[in-house]
Amino acid sequence: MFNLRGLKNFDWFIIVITLLLFAIGIAIIYSTTYGMAGGGKEAIQQGIFGGVGLLIFFGVAFFDYRSFRGTSGVLYFITLLLLAVVFFTGVTTMGATRWITIAGFKFQPSEFAKLFMIIAMAKYFSDHAEDMHNFKRIVISGIYFAIPTFLVILQPDLGTALVFIVIWVAMLAVSRIKLKHFLILVMGALLLLPIGWMTMHDYQRKRVLALVDPASDPKGAGYNVTQAQIAIGSGQFFGRGLGHGPQSQLNFIPEKHTDFIFAALAEEMGFLGAGLVILLFAGLLARGIMIAAKSRDYFGMYLSTGIVAMLAFHIFLNIGMNIGIAPVAGIPLPLISLGGSSVIVIFVLLGILESIHIHHKKIDF
Repeated sequence: MFNLRGLKNFDWFIIVITLLLFAIGIAIIYSTTYGMAGGGKEAIQQGIFGGVGLLIFFGVAFFDYRSFRGTSGVLYFITLLLLAVVFFTGVTTMGATRWITIAGFKFQPSEFAKLFMIIAMAKYFSDHAEDMHNFKRIVISGIYFAIPTFLVILQPDLGTALVFIVIWVAMLAVSRIKLKHFLILVMGALLLLPIGWMTMHDYQRKRVLALVDPASDPKGAGYNVTQAQIAIGSGQFFGRGLGHGPQSQLNFIPEKHTDFIFAALAEEMGFLGAGLVILLFAGLLARGIMIAAKSRDYFGMYLSTGIVAMLAFHIFLNIGMNIGIAPVAGIPLPLISLGGSSVIVIFVLLGILESIHIHHKKIDF
């Protein structure tokens, strides 16, 4: 149900941080792409997607999040359908088939799958909140998340698969799961690691090995990380200035406006700018944790937990692969990296967080 009377409980902290991060992202995208073909049109496109996302944010924020419970089954089915369609009509880019085109619009189904999976899994966990000590419930939840995870692994999209796993584990962690059951899952995951390693593509294994020693293959798997680290270091405290970062402007940084945008940001805005972005993200995550803790129902708590877990993992993995402490996995930096699908999904998720905050209090009519 849509109700503007919840405006008095609106959390302006969330939207202010969101807009600040998005504005910084637009500035870096424009700075790193204005010399490319199109003269910075990517920044304009990002701004348009952001505008659409902002409208959706407010629409979702004043919509009672509990209404999403009834859509979880449909959303889960849509998730599987979209991920399956990719294999038949998907667009292949750089060896991965992750995009489809509908009515002239190209988008990445796996980004929307993250949103749908959070809602679907929150519904399952909330329905069985008092029964998650039963190992059977844990296994069923694992089956639910395993099917779409397997589909994105086949694309191949290891980054999104890891996001799904993190969302599931986070919801398990705040449920009534027994410690012995959690340890069984951990042991099972460790036993499956060798199988996972053998089924990875060669380039994925090289990326993991490059994490240990990027210098061992400086022109191959270690090139991205090495150039990103050089860019971050050259930014020093105040940065080189927008449009004046040699590593980003001379195209030494690969995917400088998507996967490695943090390196370009640190080079042009320095430690000061990079530190500000990290502080803004920390504030956003802290707000999300607070909302989860104050949620009036299990569904809101699990929704908040899934959203915070997804955002935190995106932030950690993206920044981590830029500074060389995490493998390169093609994960965008929320609200900063170029990507229409990602931006809209993030705005929707933050809108849901806002809705949970608004409705955790009794609305004064």
